[in-house]
Order: sequence, then C-alpha cells, then structure tokens
Amino acid sequence: MCAIMGFTGQILDEKDIKIYFNRTKSRGPDMSRVERAGNGCLCFHRLAIMGLDETGMQPFCLDKNMCVCNGELYGFRVLKKKLESMGYKFQSGSDCELLLPLYREYGTEMFSMLDAEFAMILYDGERDIFLAARDPIGIRPLFYGYTPDGGIVFASEAKNLTGLCAEIMPFPPGYYYQDGQFVRFANITAVEKYTGGDLETICGNIREKLIAGIKKRLDADAPLGFLLSGGLDSSLVCAISARILKKPIRTFAIGMDTDAIDLKYARETAEYIGAEHMEVYMTREQVLDSLETVIAMLGTWDITTIRASIGMYLCCKAIHERTNIRVLLTGEISDELFGYKYTDFAPSPEDFQTEAKKRVDELYMYDVLRADRCISVNSLEARVPFGDLDFVKYVMSIHPALKVNRYGIGKYLLRHAFEKDRLLPDSILWRQKAAFSDAVGHSMVNDLKAYAETRYTDAEFEKRRRQYNFAMPFTKESLLYREIFEKYYPGQARMIRDFWMPNRTWKGCDVDDPSARVLSNYGASGA
Repeated sequence: MCAIMGFTGQILDEKDIKIYFNRTKSRGPDMSRVERAGNGCLCFHRLAIMGLDETGMQPFCLDKNMCVCNGELYGFRVLKKKLESMGYKFQSGSDCELLLPLYREYGTEMFSMLDAEFAMILYDGERDIFLAARDPIGIRPLFYGYTPDGGIVFASEAKNLTGLCAEIMPFPPGYYYQDGQFVRFANITAVEKYTGGDLETICGNIREKLIAGIKKRLDADAPLGFLLSGGLDSSLVCAISARILKKPIRTFAIGMDTDAIDLKYARETAEYIGAEHMEVYMTREQVLDSLETVIAMLGTWDITTIRASIGMYLCCKAIHERTNIRVLLTGEISDELFGYKYTDFAPSPEDFQTEAKKRVDELYMYDVLRADRCISVNSLEARVPFGDLDFVKYVMSIHPALKVNRYGIGKYLLRHAFEKDRLLPDSILWRQKAAFSDAVGHSMVNDLKAYAETRYTDAEFEKRRRQYNFAMPFTKESLLYREIFEKYYPGQARMIRDFWMPNRTWKGCDVDDPSARVLSNYGASGA
C-alpha cells in the first residue's frame, strides 16, 4: 500500500501539510515526498512493491503533468512494451509510471481501460487542472473534502482530512473527478444481458477467470504471503496460488486462544497444499485492548466491520513484526458475488441479484475497507483476486437462478468449478461457511458484547444513543463503537451508509445482530 494526498487552492505550507499527511505514514514507510503542482501539491508515502529502488518514487512527472497513485496495474509489462514502441522511455520498474503516458495518449478514457486497483490524483499542467479517480470496486481507498477557501483535497484515508475539511466524503468507486464534476467511467455491477451457457460451461468459466485473476496478482517484486481462514474462499486462493507458483507458499491464520473454530481448518488446508504455515492466537485482553485502535484505524462505526477487523488486524500485526512479507492475498468479495448465509432467504432470484449488486456497490464501506486498513496500517499491501474486474463482471452476469442456493449448500457454483481439480480436500471444499468474526472464535464476539454491557446502564444506553440522528445505535455494543468513532472522526458518521445487516425485509432475516449465528440456517457452520 501507499498513501496519497493532493491539495488545490491556497494550500498550507509543507510543514503543516505533513501534519495531516503523516497520519497515514504506515501505508508507505519507505519514502515520502511533497511536491508543488500548479496552485496545489501532490504528496506520496511509498511502500515499494514493484520496482523497489528509488526510481519508482512518486510523484511521476511527464513534461508539465504529474501524478501520484496508490495502485497495482495488472498486465502492465505488456502495456509498457506497447508504450515503449510508441517512443516512451521509462526510468523505473514501477507499474504506475505508465499512467502519465496513458493519460497523454487517451485522456480520461484511460480510466476505463485500466485492469487495476487504484486511487490516483493527477495534475494536468498544460491545462492547470487536477483530476482524481478510483477503481470500479473501490479496493484502493480515496476520500475528499473542501477547504474553507473553496479548494478540494483528496487523500487515501479520512484521518488525513479530519480537522482540515468540515465534511469528509468517500470518493465514489468507478468515477473520476475533473473540473468540479464527478464522472462515472465504470458501473461494474450493471448487467444488460445475462450470460448464456449451461452449468458446466459457466463453472468452467468461473474456474478459468478466477485462476487468471489470481495469477496476475502473484506478480510482485516484494515477498508474498496469504491470509488463510480455513474457509472456502481463502483456501481456494491459497491452493491455486501454490499450484501456479509450484513452490510452498506462506500462509497465516488467527484465532482465539480458547475456541478458535477455523484454525484447525486452516491448518488442514496448509498441510494439504504444503504451505509454510503460521498460526497466531489472540486473547480476550488483546481483543479489548485493541478495540479503540481498530476503530480509529478503520474510520467506521459498523458492527460487522469492527468485529471482523480485530482478528485481521492482530494477524497482520504479527506478520509485520515477525516476517519480511510485504504483499498479502486475501479471499474478500466472494460472499458478495456468490451469496451469504442470509441470501439463502432471498425471496426470488431477482432479489438475490439486487442484493448482490448492492453489496458489491457498497464493498468500499465494509469488507474492502476492513482489508485495506488492517493490512495497510501494518505496512503491507492487500491484493484481492475475487475482486478481479473480469471475474466480477462475469459472475454478476450469471443468471441469478443459478446462483441462489437451490443445491443444499451455498456458493455451489464456485465449489463445483474446482471439484475436479482436487486442489482442496472435500472437507474444505464442501465445508459450510462461518463468518470471519465468528470463525476466529465465538468467544470474541461474546466478549465484545459483554464488555459493552458493562459500559452503560439501560437508562444510559437509551439516553446516549438518541443523540445520534443518523444510524442510531441499537445495541450497547453499537453505541460503544459509535462513541469511539466520534472521538476520532467527530461529525463524520455519514461516511458509512448504514449498518451492515442481513436484508431485514426478507422473511427469516429480521434479526438484531449481523452475525450469521442468529440465522435459522446457520446449522453446522463454524462447527
């Protein structure tokens, strides 16, 4: 990961800029730079992943144009050769050095051409304007706000803008900003026509596209590692990667010291694929001690996101402290595409599809936010193969009648796509899903709830929760999280749209807790 920031208008001096920008120094601990750009400036903290020497330091410049980008451009080596044949010369091995030549050749059309995870700020010196853009899913973070003099500020995280902008807003995924306007360049979840083909053809395409998405994310000049929960999604990413790389990979799992559900399954997967595996254990004291740190890091008050982040944060912290790993592949985004436990209750295939679109469109506020912050705060980079643009577009285009759970087990298409490969033991490939915040141990969520109960009497809870007229807390746990959030991001609750919850309008989903444990179909999940 890297951190970027860009100012327009009457900007602060460099010393004051660094006060705000250095709040995200952990995203890019290798080098830092602040450069004037027209009437503004561009800032960059670097975590070197591609092109490890100093020639890969940003901002990149091409004549009068400059840019900073937190991103990975997949397949950039082929594109680089094409640009070289057109007369461009490159000084580094960084993929992001290609952006300014692409902008010169294609203008804002380049954003829709990129097979990438990115957030970028670009200064067009010939027209003296600033542009910014974010990838179609929002895997890389970007926020913006306005200064009292009317200037606009872009930054990797909301914490860069607190105290600087009155209102902080997430930059919408799949949009670029130019001349005061936000323009959509990609709507990845829009489906004009469902794809054809029978079940076997569709599963074959799922297999090929996921393998391709993983393969391109294994290209890094820095050491790779893999988060392995023991669930289907991360296990598939690990098994496919091990087969592609033809060597042992390094995997990491975390669980509570008392009742870790997934550690045994992660261990089983790691042994099956011959991985070099590391287990991390966390205690009740560590969970409670890290709670405020995690909420300050995340910039959210959402129950689900916070619960699921604690284990991920502590696992990544151990990876950072104990290894030389710089890049982590994860299993996020599969649930949104193939279904959760609660989507078993979808009233119709059309409702399933509508819910999938909503979840993918909002990923940048929930699971993607969690993965980015937990990993980047520990000076690591996240790569998310299930978020491959071609893969997401294809799965969204599969008729939802095939994706709903009519098979007796969720995510059947994904499981069946790899059934013949024997990449995983059947006990993993066909295992029922457990939510990550539960899978690290049911006791973790129980401990958080019990701790929140000690913080407020019933009367205090009712009084204090009603001071919030947006996303009003509805449990003592949610009130605790909201009060910690407001301490670090006062008045900025609207950065998150709502609580992540099952679709409460569906029969069987009208619950008061986001954990799948409260659903009637949880069954043997997490056992």
